[in-house]
Amino acid sequence: MPQMAPMWWEMLFLFFLSSFFLTTTLIYFSTMKKTPNKMKYNYIKKELNWSW
Repeated sequence: MPQMAPMWWEMLFLFFLSSFFLTTTLIYFSTMKKTPNKMKYNYIKKELNWSW
């Protein structure tokens, strides 16, 4: 393949680069978890009556 013209090498590089970015963005947005608007934490409140 070294006999290929330099322009073809550049087109091949751009093709692989664009396909790489396309697949990574698709994977990122397909696996992104949806976060709720308000994060709800259930805190357990332990009330201690201190008597000094």
